[in-house]
Amino acid sequence: MGKFVMIGERIHCISPAIRDAMATRNPEPILKRAKEQLDAGAIYLDVNIGPAETGGEDLMKWAVKLLQDNFDNVPLSLDTANKKAIEAGISVYNRTKGKPIINSADAGDRIENIDLAAANDAIVLSLCSKAGVPSNNEERMTYCQGMLERGMSLGMEGEDLWFDPLFLVIKGMQEKQIEMLEFIRMVSEMGLNTTGGVSNASNGMPKDVRPIMNSTLVAMAIMSGLSSAIVNPCEKRMNETIRSCDIIRNNTLYADSYLEI
Repeated sequence: MGKFVMIGERIHCISPAIRDAMATRNPEPILKRAKEQLDAGAIYLDVNIGPAETGGEDLMKWAVKLLQDNFDNVPLSLDTANKKAIEAGISVYNRTKGKPIINSADAGDRIENIDLAAANDAIVLSLCSKAGVPSNNEERMTYCQGMLERGMSLGMEGEDLWFDPLFLVIKGMQEKQIEMLEFIRMVSEMGLNTTGGVSNASNGMPKDVRPIMNSTLVAMAIMSGLSSAIVNPCEKRMNETIRSCDIIRNNTLYADSYLEI
């Protein structure tokens, strides 16, 4: 994949400001967060409208058009459990800067999102899990291979399934972290793309510790082959770490001002 792909996570209905903006179709809070993330180097923006069981189709269409019209067709990750809302968003999506991402599929109840991605020439984030936490990397790989085979049988390119090893909470699952990093390396060596929500690992930690842990983990994951992640690009330590990793991996040309570009 080359340069690390930051997927900005901050347009999320769990935020009261964003939830209210979506409910009232107020563009300003959404545009503000989008600009902040893009200025910080996000390549994709995740648009999380939640379950959106009522009015999800119209909401996703509105959000996609709002963001792409204001930010030169910025590529988007469409994040909802409502499949019709994803289809509605894709129906108005401009692919000039990149395919839409469907967030997300898994090897269980959400496996049909791979079919949805295949039918719409989209990328799909594919969680290597079926129900709960995989017991080991053998189980992860079984799910990974099953989802890959399903996608490719439907005409997808392997590079359009981005596999998520499932970043686990360190408090309570500390012994599972190295195994998870090893899985990223295994998938990377297969020539496949990887992704995940890195900040999940620091859940339950003190607020001042979380950025330290998240940025350290993302550096270790990148050097294991992680090719993208859903992160807060506006978090300074995380941003600096990802940009520095791209320099060290020779994906970005070094300049003394690289943190400001």
